[in-house]
Amino acid sequence: MFNKLKQIKDLRHQAKTLQGALSEEKVVVEKRGIKMVINGNLEIVELAIADKHQDGLENTLRDIFNDGIKQVQKIMAKKMQDMGGMPDFNNLFKKQ
Repeated sequence: MFNKLKQIKDLRHQAKTLQGALSEEKVVVEKRGIKMVINGNLEIVELAIADKHQDGLENTLRDIFNDGIKQVQKIMAKKMQDMGGMPDFNNLFKKQ
């Protein structure tokens, strides 16, 4: 029982470490006069729109958000891999 609690505590620590590392990552996506900066926690930290690009704004924003999220997901996967994944997560719920 206490071993499982320790494993959960270790997983929380790993998740917080990963979240901290990801928050420092930033992806910049620019298309058709719109610039978006998104961090590794999938938060938009900057959005700039050139006045001359108001036509088709909804489609451009959708495309830019999706591209940014895909780039951040790749960074997240790489960071998790670099940290050795979360090996304890797979073993946490196995019967001992």
